[in-house]
Amino acid sequence: MTRLIDRIAPCGPVHDPKAAERARTWLAAQAPEDQAVFEQAWPALEPVFGASSYLTSLARRDPARLAALLQANPEARFEDLLARTEAMGGADPAVAKAGLRTLKAEAHLLIALADLGGAWDLDAVTGALARFADAALQAALRVAAQEETAAGRLIPPPHGEHGPVPGYFCIAMGKHGAYELNYSSDIDISVFYEPDDLPLAEGVESQAFCVRLTHRLADLMQDRTADGYVFRVDLRLRPDPGSTPPAVPVPAALDYYESVGQNWERAAFIKARACAGDLPRAQAFLTELIPFVWRKNLDFAAIADIHSIKRQIHVHKVDDRLTAKGMDLKLGRGGIREIEFYVQTQQLILGGRHPDLRNRRTLEALEALRAAGHVADKACAELTTAYHELRAVEHRIQMLADEQTHRLPESDNERKRVAALYGHRLLRSFDAQIERTLKTVNGRYGELFPDEEPLSSKFGSLIFTGVEDDPETLSTLARMGFSNPPRVSQTIRGWHHGHIAATRTERGRELFTRLAPRLLDAAQATGSADAAFNRFADFFSRLSTGVQLQSLFLAQPALFELVVQVMAYAPRLASTLARRPAAIDAMLDGGFFHAIDMAQERAALARSLEEADGFEAAMDVVRRAHREQTFRVGVQVMSGSASAETAGAAFADLADLCIQALGPVALAEAQRLGGAFPGQVAVVALGKCGSREMSAGSDLDLMTLYRADDPAAVSAAKGWGAELFYGRFTQRLIAALSTPTGEGELYEVDMQLRPSGTKGPVAVSYAAFEDYYEREAETWELMALTRARVVWSTSEGFAQDAARAIETALRRRRDRARTAADVREMRELMERERPPKGLWDLKLSPGGLVDIEFAAQFLQLAHAADGGPLSCNTAEALARLEAVGLAPEKPIAALRAAWRLEQDLTQLMKLALTGAEDIAQEPKGFRLLLAKAGGARDLKALRAKLERARTAARAAYEAVVDR
Repeated sequence: MTRLIDRIAPCGPVHDPKAAERARTWLAAQAPEDQAVFEQAWPALEPVFGASSYLTSLARRDPARLAALLQANPEARFEDLLARTEAMGGADPAVAKAGLRTLKAEAHLLIALADLGGAWDLDAVTGALARFADAALQAALRVAAQEETAAGRLIPPPHGEHGPVPGYFCIAMGKHGAYELNYSSDIDISVFYEPDDLPLAEGVESQAFCVRLTHRLADLMQDRTADGYVFRVDLRLRPDPGSTPPAVPVPAALDYYESVGQNWERAAFIKARACAGDLPRAQAFLTELIPFVWRKNLDFAAIADIHSIKRQIHVHKVDDRLTAKGMDLKLGRGGIREIEFYVQTQQLILGGRHPDLRNRRTLEALEALRAAGHVADKACAELTTAYHELRAVEHRIQMLADEQTHRLPESDNERKRVAALYGHRLLRSFDAQIERTLKTVNGRYGELFPDEEPLSSKFGSLIFTGVEDDPETLSTLARMGFSNPPRVSQTIRGWHHGHIAATRTERGRELFTRLAPRLLDAAQATGSADAAFNRFADFFSRLSTGVQLQSLFLAQPALFELVVQVMAYAPRLASTLARRPAAIDAMLDGGFFHAIDMAQERAALARSLEEADGFEAAMDVVRRAHREQTFRVGVQVMSGSASAETAGAAFADLADLCIQALGPVALAEAQRLGGAFPGQVAVVALGKCGSREMSAGSDLDLMTLYRADDPAAVSAAKGWGAELFYGRFTQRLIAALSTPTGEGELYEVDMQLRPSGTKGPVAVSYAAFEDYYEREAETWELMALTRARVVWSTSEGFAQDAARAIETALRRRRDRARTAADVREMRELMERERPPKGLWDLKLSPGGLVDIEFAAQFLQLAHAADGGPLSCNTAEALARLEAVGLAPEKPIAALRAAWRLEQDLTQLMKLALTGAEDIAQEPKGFRLLLAKAGGARDLKALRAKLERARTAARAAYEAVVDR
């Protein structure tokens, strides 16, 4: 049998001759009896010790071991090593822990020398690593089981094929399962158990036992001691690792895979095999999973979802540069994973009907695909060569320092070490070879499923399969503007796992696979990626189902982008969706972007109110209707499909609808409490509601007018007079409109514009109203009254009477000069006490909305006594005054132009902002949206336009409110 020393050759040039010479001197000094062996092997050892500090340390730690390895037949020595490893299963825990680590060091040195020296090929190297992992795992399990037996929790079973703990087994996954383990790899294992088959002592709970046993097993394998470690153990390929214990009952596992198992998990099980514990039961478990892994019938959606495993990786164009420097040879573009995905995706699609394609090993499966005509000969040859090359270089990267890394060093000097171990003297030629290989693999990968939509981004790969963050995906997310890429990645992986209702079904997950990259791209496009994603996550996680909505989003990408914009820019709407995801159902209606048919809404609301049981139920009915329609109007504003005028009127119509629905309810509640009262009442809207210029979040300025049929009348049950009865009605109306319920809020209600403000009765008698506005009302109160309109009344006749009383108050003759002076004085007082908060304070800035409103209100009061037009709406009032020649044309034109611009901006800003923020600090996407709303190309142009309009409006205000 040939000795290792006779079969190894120099792997390449000596990178660091001094380091190699130091190792040579040490070995000669420490083991002079073996010097002849070292000298014979020196041509092969020198480049190894000149590049790898780790392998040098293994040699220096035990020179006699090195000499023995060199003089032994490597295959025989390895078999003996496996036997010694298995024997550790009968040792004391402390002895076994140290012994397994010593044996790992021997295995590592033997395998590295055989690999670097050319004695073993790639299959022999990876197979040896996997076989040693199996032996170490089996031995560690026996030791852990002995500890449980000693503690009295495990009844020792008879020796046999079911292992030290019948019913408990380990499944090797990934490269370990395929006998393709890399040099410094961890081992991916999934642990399962049959609860009823465990030989446990009475009173021992199966889950607690298996979790403890698994922790013992992992600790024996991966604890770092002075002797090192055996293998790092990764248990995360088990079902839903974020919410399951490290050992999973078989029934629960089978249920998981049947209900929410994903395609990447099917791909993972291609390589799975029984490796430790109760091997017959492990094999039976894998047999039960065959229908999950190898599906014979795949519909279009399922095939597309399998394709997605490939499409999440960004494929470079022909002229894109793939550089060796810093490249991750496993996960990077053109790396090992792309070859594995190239094979596994085709296996998943074809393997259900063609068992000969069900091969764990990557290159054997690739050859089977070629033989079956599914992969071209040239592609197979190129990928096979590339796989051998990339795996060999990967091993050499890890041999430098025994680190689980797949990344070529950024440092030229460190990369030269890898190049030397791979046989390259010149770094330039090594880098060029790596780059050619990466480009070849990435090109072949791009040919797979070429007609499918990409699931990556222009910013890079977006890979959310598996149980750990993909490094390149984290880099992509960072480039897209996300401040916490790991959190985004973990959230999306959780959705892929079916953690939320929207993705709990297989169809829901298939759709989300396609939607995820669109979501991230849309969030990036807003310029506020974090806000868009976080608010979308709040909404998406609360959906009760996701198939219909995700299908809609995929079919209408412009609509989906709009929804993500809403999430980014409109916290009010986003909050509505997060609290009440059903609000988005309205988007499924084809008429969503059309004007709201208030007659239809009124009828629908009336039908719902008829079914409401009581005051609180009626409040909830109105809140649901309001929420749906305010969301609708808000989205119309965001999309630009509703002008400011349209939106203001729509918001006001909704307020009217709520008042008209709740007015009778509040009256009925007052009657229930106090008894019927003979009289009439009307609700008058003022402010933005009265002028039909409301925006998102506007409050309601209201006044209630009443008139008793008889001044001495009292209510039937409690004997309340008119003031008390209608005061109670008003209080119930305010509560109905403003009190939060389980369905949310409606409006804040302000009653301060009534006569005497907060000092007077909450409800105003008709006679008191007439008297107050004839004798006491100040100019500012009359200005406010120009926007008053009757919204609801107990009778049409009283509504008309109330409207006449309002008009009468406005048309009384008053001194024009005195009125102008009052208006100017009030505006000056506002400027002193409530100065504008900044450039974007559209209300209080000079030339802002207040100036324009004051001008319109002054002109109406000045001309009303002579029959001049009256209108609640500012824009309409200005237009009518101009039409009849009661205002100078140029100033009115300036006021109207500024009003339109500032209203257009106000509607959008009220949706998006909470105050007078500096717009320049808002995301670029919002700045452009705002500029578009203002008819400008960008924010700079909008600012200039706004300043010009305000300057003209201020001058017009001063000209109109003449001295």
